[in-house]
Amino acid sequence: MKVKTYAIVGGFCSLLCLTACNGSSGLDEAAIDAAAGAIDEADLAKHIEVLASDDFGGRSPSSEGEEKTINYLVEEFKKHGFGPGNGDSYFQEVPLVELETTPDDVMEIKGGKSDLSLKFKSQFVALTRRVVDDIEIKNSELVFAGYGVVAPEYGWNDYEGLDVEGKTVVVLVNDPGFSSQDSTFFNGRTMTYYGRWTYKYEEAARQGATGILIVHELAPAGYPWYVVQGGWTGPQFYLQSKDMNMSRCKLEGWISLQAAMSLFDQAGLSYRDEVKRASTKGFKPTSLGLTYSLNMTNEKRQSTSKNVAALLPGTDLKDEVVIYSAHWDHFGIREEMDGDNIFNGARDNATGTAALIEIAEAFAALNSAPRRSILMLAVTAEEQGLLGSAHYAENPIYPLTKSVAALNMDALNIWGKTKDITIIGEGNSELDEYVYKYAEKQGRYIRPDPDAEKGLFYRSDHFSFAKQGIPALYTKMGVDHFEYGVEKTLEKVANWTREFYHKPDDEYDPATWDLGGCVDDVRIMFYIGQELSMETRFPEWREGTEFKAKRDADMASIK
Repeated sequence: MKVKTYAIVGGFCSLLCLTACNGSSGLDEAAIDAAAGAIDEADLAKHIEVLASDDFGGRSPSSEGEEKTINYLVEEFKKHGFGPGNGDSYFQEVPLVELETTPDDVMEIKGGKSDLSLKFKSQFVALTRRVVDDIEIKNSELVFAGYGVVAPEYGWNDYEGLDVEGKTVVVLVNDPGFSSQDSTFFNGRTMTYYGRWTYKYEEAARQGATGILIVHELAPAGYPWYVVQGGWTGPQFYLQSKDMNMSRCKLEGWISLQAAMSLFDQAGLSYRDEVKRASTKGFKPTSLGLTYSLNMTNEKRQSTSKNVAALLPGTDLKDEVVIYSAHWDHFGIREEMDGDNIFNGARDNATGTAALIEIAEAFAALNSAPRRSILMLAVTAEEQGLLGSAHYAENPIYPLTKSVAALNMDALNIWGKTKDITIIGEGNSELDEYVYKYAEKQGRYIRPDPDAEKGLFYRSDHFSFAKQGIPALYTKMGVDHFEYGVEKTLEKVANWTREFYHKPDDEYDPATWDLGGCVDDVRIMFYIGQELSMETRFPEWREGTEFKAKRDADMASIK
């Protein structure tokens, strides 16, 4: 594949010169297009309807729904000529521990102007990853640590000069660049990994804190408080670690914006003034002069979930692997809920899981085998923190240096055809070039991420591969709808996030769903994987990307 030249006009990418070809494959464009035609709306709808049915019980890890899901996937992959991807097995075991943490109903905060009581779920949520029966936190001092970020490349350290042993840090969601209009300050409104809650929990543990509470705000978080209420309460899955997670903070939690404002007022501070201070170079952490106590109990269950791995072997480059990924899991059944308590996860992520099957069918429709092998990887426990993909990336079936790229699909388009498509993390790798090529083939253009502040690059399974150096691609649906236009489409997506995201109402609805745009997006992913499977080159990370150093070191080690 030769180098392509692109122009950036008004923020969109326009292809000026296209010289790539599939000459080494023996396949002409018509044959590849015919195979792509195997990806169609009817088949996608059929698979989504099955996977998101009540019978599959919301596809929770380590449940009856898991067994039905992974067996369904294996049967479908077999139909399309994909064999076991892990030796003689279609499964990779993922050891999990399930904890259901129950904290005190009220968090009592002492000191300052007057005592403050925060109510569980409505004002705070609290979990522990420590695999123990009970957690007791007594008179832990609360310290405001800004965004909870240590970022040497940005010259930023919110913990500088702070001893947090025995203390609980209160930190802001997102990163210091969010409130600025300056793209050179962190990444401006585009979230970096330092803005993710996962990072903040990890950093607080590295600093030795007893606990961490993240302040929730809708705009910088990218999702409403009910997502926190639902996602951080009830049974939670974690990867089992040798130290039983004792290196983690005792408490990992969130407080609502209203609770945070009351907390800072109790400390004699203005929450908004403190946010401004935390977003300014030279920020220094400060004690709030408050303490709290909290008890938590755990119900523990160890289990094993499974990633599904199905392989189409290549020919002369069969040791090199192109990975397609999508998470098959959702939140299962919440027995404590009245009414509809099945979290069907139709869009999130029966759509992406169905796309794996459809792409497998497209490869089966080709009249010759790929040079490189194709791995269909349906991963578990994404909703619990990308656990299945993290386990694979840390325990790869195929060497990292032989893994060409990871192409991830999650929560696909259910509203119809669009004129555009978005690359999440555009500019990170040479994989962008492939999207430009095949978007133009469909007469579409590339639109910058309309929700860059939400940090979507760090919120799906491709990130697990990126952390291990594998070039990873994650595209999202366009918003320039052929019928509705941009504004109405953005309204529809925002409404879906409010009304359906991580709720039982995320169900397949043939009356309102239009999978035409989904087909276009999935075909692009097929085209990209097919081209990668016939090449000898390895796409690379761009200079300045945080994943490049590891990839370069790994690849250099085999030369």
